[in-house]
Amino acid sequence: MPQAAPPPLTDAPGLTRALARHYPRGHHIEPHSHTWAQVLYAVSGVMWVETGREALVVPPQRAVWLPPGTPHAIHMMSAVEMRNLYLHERDIGHLSRQCEVFQIDGLLRELIKSIAERAHERGDAWLAAASQLVAMELAHARRSSLRIPLPDTASAPDTPDALGASGDRRLAMLCRAVIDNPSNEIAFEQHAAQVGASVRTLARLFTRELGVGFAQWRRQVQLAVAVSRLAEGQSVSAVARGLGYLPSSFSDMFRRELGAPPSEYRPEETLGRAQDLAGGAPDDRA
Repeated sequence: MPQAAPPPLTDAPGLTRALARHYPRGHHIEPHSHTWAQVLYAVSGVMWVETGREALVVPPQRAVWLPPGTPHAIHMMSAVEMRNLYLHERDIGHLSRQCEVFQIDGLLRELIKSIAERAHERGDAWLAAASQLVAMELAHARRSSLRIPLPDTASAPDTPDALGASGDRRLAMLCRAVIDNPSNEIAFEQHAAQVGASVRTLARLFTRELGVGFAQWRRQVQLAVAVSRLAEGQSVSAVARGLGYLPSSFSDMFRRELGAPPSEYRPEETLGRAQDLAGGAPDDRA
């Protein structure tokens, strides 16, 4: 499926706009925003969506709700078949003004797919009715997600030896390094040396900026990566070793954090518990 720019968002309210596209594994969409609200949904594949000071992990059967004007960046953790809906602000007064991840059931899934893939065949009357039903279904969709806090890079000071009131670039560098490679085989001390800060300084920054210690934060990233890899069909052993765990230790950690062993992982069941546990180019925007 060819990639395309977002649809024009200057039409009158009442008619949802949509987009269907394919992205390869590893593709990254730079931060951007839209004037309309957005439902970001992958028919297949796993997305990592960054919205300000948190990252949302979106496995199959989940979608992201983005209110109008929400800056967001997307990283494809696997090949993704994406279906996006855009809703005018006048049509979403009953919906949340916060970013959320929600469960996609049969009716909502078919509505999103039909609007994104076949609305042009069915006319404005059908689209208007389908748009109203989507807005109604979104209000009742079950919310659940793995949320990972991120540092406030926008206000981080430029000088490497400064500790800003609400951010530090060394913390941002370390967090990005862990996201890129969350393996236990890289010690906190090694990360600290790579970003040019002491372990004590970085430990203080983690607690102050993210509200958790390094080990707990990295565990959240590891769980997010593990969920995405399990959803792709990778074996528990392969996922464990890729994150620097022995399989038995990984299974114990996964069960302790998400309430079920990875061998019994089911996105629609396991991720429902997570909310209680985890604390490119302009024409390439989703």
